Amino acid sequence: MKILVTGTAGFIGSQLAHRLLERGDEVIGVDNVNDYYDVTLKEARLARLTGNPNFTEVRQDIADRTVMAEIFAKHRPERVVHLAAQAGVRYSLENPNAYVDANLVGFMNILEGCRHNNVKHLVYASSSSVYGANEAMPFSVHDNVDHPLSLYAASKKANELMAHTYSHLYGLPTTGLRFFTVYGPWGRPDMALFIFTKKILAGEPIDVFNHGNHKRDFTYIDDIVEGVVRTLDQVAQPNEEWSGAAPDPGTSKAPYRIYNIGSNNPVELSRFIEIIEQRTGKKAQKNLLPMQPGDVPATYANVDNLISDVGYKPSTSVEEGIANFIDWYREFYQV
Repeated sequence: MKILVTGTAGFIGSQLAHRLLERGDEVIGVDNVNDYYDVTLKEARLARLTGNPNFTEVRQDIADRTVMAEIFAKHRPERVVHLAAQAGVRYSLENPNAYVDANLVGFMNILEGCRHNNVKHLVYASSSSVYGANEAMPFSVHDNVDHPLSLYAASKKANELMAHTYSHLYGLPTTGLRFFTVYGPWGRPDMALFIFTKKILAGEPIDVFNHGNHKRDFTYIDDIVEGVVRTLDQVAQPNEEWSGAAPDPGTSKAPYRIYNIGSNNPVELSRFIEIIEQRTGKKAQKNLLPMQPGDVPATYANVDNLISDVGYKPSTSVEEGIANFIDWYREFYQV
């Protein structure tokens, strides 16, 4: 297939593009390669893709309406995976406008491109952050998610609402994927595993929020990519039993679906740090701090619908995943 993937210089986007190319798909990769974090790492991810004759790099900003319309009209992708976004809960407190530009305006341009160019299926990244103030565990796609705790979370919830509107009005099949704390080789430098590994290896103290009592449904990158590919291949269908009298947030009478992709096995942050210590052979110096604004104490994914609809459940243990990351980190940074 010809697939447009946004965010191909990013952590998940680059790994997904690699996987799609391996199976013979043609990939049009869109990314503006901004400097939110180390551009050298982004360029290294892209370098793994650009030598493939089935990969077309398009270095543009998804928030540019005219450019995005031209890209869709020129390449006419059959399917789209939209992963480009301004990420990070904490950064949304510092620079909220970045989230409006990338996550709202950018997503609008993707929806319009799909609508006007007969795209057969749009798969897009949502986030476990949409569960916000919810406390019932594990988080289910059938739960109401109207209480986000950060602008990042609100922008992802808005994406789901915008997608539903286009599925309803134009029959565009859309699938939203709520990712749960993705980690692994080629990961983002602003994420916990990267920060902890870097500082522990350097003998520097690490900031541990909520005194290490956070619980996260850490999900390995290969499991995320497998989930994306499987949902991409299964075009979203209407739920014929959907009722407006008892509306199910995870499905619709329109061709619209929402799935969690999480390990279904939350791990306490203190245990996560222990595993890093064991793998690096170094003890962490911990600076214990209270929970930060916009953060949530725990995440835990119910993946029943992912299992029943696409036959997949993430399976990589956190021990194996951390080991793979640290091996990659040592090699990439020559530590």
